[in-house]
Parts: sequence; structure tokens; C-alpha cells
Amino acid sequence: MNAGHEFSAVRAALPQWVEESRKLTYRGKVASYIPELAKSPASALGIHLLNGQGEHLTAGECGLPFTMQSISKVFTLILALMDHGEEIVFSKVGKEPTGDDFNSMLKLELVEPGIPFNPLINAGAIAVSSLIKGDGPEEKSARVLSFFRELAANDKLDYDEAVYRSEDETGHMNRSLAYFLKENEVLDGSVEEILQVYFRHCSIRVSCGDLSRMALVLAFDGQDPLTGKTLIPRRFVQIAKTFMTTCGMYNASGEFAISVGLPAKSGVSGGILTLVPGRYGIGVIGPALNRKGNSVAGVDLLEKLSGRFDWSLF
Repeated sequence: MNAGHEFSAVRAALPQWVEESRKLTYRGKVASYIPELAKSPASALGIHLLNGQGEHLTAGECGLPFTMQSISKVFTLILALMDHGEEIVFSKVGKEPTGDDFNSMLKLELVEPGIPFNPLINAGAIAVSSLIKGDGPEEKSARVLSFFRELAANDKLDYDEAVYRSEDETGHMNRSLAYFLKENEVLDGSVEEILQVYFRHCSIRVSCGDLSRMALVLAFDGQDPLTGKTLIPRRFVQIAKTFMTTCGMYNASGEFAISVGLPAKSGVSGGILTLVPGRYGIGVIGPALNRKGNSVAGVDLLEKLSGRFDWSLF
């Protein structure tokens, strides 16, 4: 199927598939350990798909605002790599999946050398946040937000202050992880300042359209096909997409690779960023989560699309 016919076929199928997948939201629960996230509508499901010619397809509640949460970890990793290069970043964080929950401390204690297994678990993302250049947490957070705005082509992206405060006030496990990393000499500087950067980038508010635009840059190896501008070195996109494939859907990443077969990153707000290399950037929101922390309906919808249009990389 050529690109034009496929795009038309996706357009025709998408509204019905969104409604079919929406029926599965009853199987999930909205995240409540961050109190502000508990306010999200459990039955919502939306998708925004963007191709390299700037054509959009949308269905469902694609305009619903939500916070990036763990999806932001992909882009802070890229920014840290752009700031320091691979050698320094991977002296602080590993390259392997864990098989554990995203906020687990287990392997930090049991496995030498005591660095986080990868940059997409919480401990790894906190270590990466410590590497963002800037004079203090305000400047570092400003650099992160500016980078995200450029990738999303949206200079109105901003923090959700209520979610940020909620994360800061209730993030006891993340504080435990951070202080353990400090004890292991993984973190340099003030733990509380590093956590400010981490909580802030998790609380950046986006829509599915913003995610699809950011994903499109990854789909085209760091170049924004709509402007022709290279925003990320290709090598760092390669690294990010590899982590997305092996670790991006928490400890359901292998299952997602089998059922969908695309690089993806989820967040506990119910967002999923994914891409079809060289073709599409895709943003999904579905706040009802399964036990692994991924959107129940969102994963089902992506499985339908990938299966019907043979998008799997494998």
C-alpha cells in the first residue's frame, strides 16, 4: 500500500477503532499516587497522527491536555547527550532493561556498580536530570522547556504547576531513589535541586498534537521534516529510539515490541509517544492504565493500527 492510500485508509478506520478501544478503559485505573493525576477522565481516548508532509489525522479526545510524565525522559536523555556526549552520560546510567517496576530501588542495591540500569526508569531519569547544563534548577528547567518547545514547534508549552506541586509534595519514593544515588556518588550537587528539574520536566503539559510533532522529529532521525532543520544529532536519536524499544513501556516493553513493534514511550498520565520511522509521529492519550502503568485503550489502539498497516519493525 503506497503512502497516500495508507493515509486515507488510516483516516477511514481511525474513528471506529478509537471507539472500539475506548470500551477497554473499564479494565484500567487512572494513576492516583500523584493526586493531581487522579482527576483525569478515565474514559478518555485520543490520538493525533502526523506525517512528514504536515498532514494530520485526529480522533477522540486528542485535544485533552495532560502532563508528559515519563515521556519527557526520552528528551532529557537526548539533551544530556547533546550537553555531554555518550561517555559521561553512560558513566552515570546503564543501557539495559530491568524487568522491575519503574520506581524500583532493588537493582541499585544488588547489582554493581550501583548506577541505574537505564535512563527511562525513575532512578535513571533523575541521574540524567542531574546532567542538564545550567546555573541552578531554574536555568536547567528553562533549557529543558525551551528544547521541548522547539521539538513540538509550540512556544506555549509550559509546566502544569498543580501537577508539579503534587509530585514535589508526594514524591517520597523518588526522593529515596535520589538520596540513594547521592550515597552511591551517582549524583553531584543538591538532591533537592536535581529533583526540582526532574519533577518539572515530568509536569510539562502537552496535547497529543505536541507529542506527534516531537515524535515526528525522531521518526526522521533528528530532522524536522516540516522545516528542514536538524534539531538532534542522528546518533542520539538512534540511542533514544533503542531505549524506547527496549525500555519505553516500563516492564511491558517486550510485550509491546511483540504486539506493536514500534519505538514508544508511555507516561502515567496515560500518554504514549510513538513513531513509524520515516513516516509518522504519533501521540496518544488514554488515562486509564493497566497494572504495568500503560494506557489500556491506547496500547490496544496502537496494536490495531500496527497490525492492520504492518508497521512493526520486526
